[in-house]
Amino acid sequence: MFSKSCEYGIRATLFIISEYYKGNKPGIKEISNQINSPEAFTAKILQILVKHEIINSTKGPSGGFSVKKEHISNIKLLDIVKAIDGDSIYEGCILGLPKCSEHSPCPVHNKFKPIRKQLKDMLTSISVEELAMNINKGITFLKYKELI
Repeated sequence: MFSKSCEYGIRATLFIISEYYKGNKPGIKEISNQINSPEAFTAKILQILVKHEIINSTKGPSGGFSVKKEHISNIKLLDIVKAIDGDSIYEGCILGLPKCSEHSPCPVHNKFKPIRKQLKDMLTSISVEELAMNINKGITFLKYKELI
């Protein structure tokens, strides 16, 4: 549903916030390792997230990626999706047709319309802070763990 860049962007943001609450500012190597993403690809995604002020980047020996405390509770999944994938998931044709619209619908247009709205509502309502806290509590995870 989302681009690979967007998936990695969401996972990276969640990891950065979960580490922020532990007092850590992870670097690109650690982030890419924890979200199973190639390092150069992760760096490009992080640049987009910094540009859209979703995360912060600090250079130097004590540098890394973090978030502003006062900003954390306002970040929604929608912000990350919009920064990386734009609005096409809510506006574009599910079949990829260039001229699909209310006046000239594709065969799936009217069936997908309520799903598109539900998706946007869901992404607008989900706080990444809540998701990151669940990672720290061990309720959810970003990396596959073998069951023993």
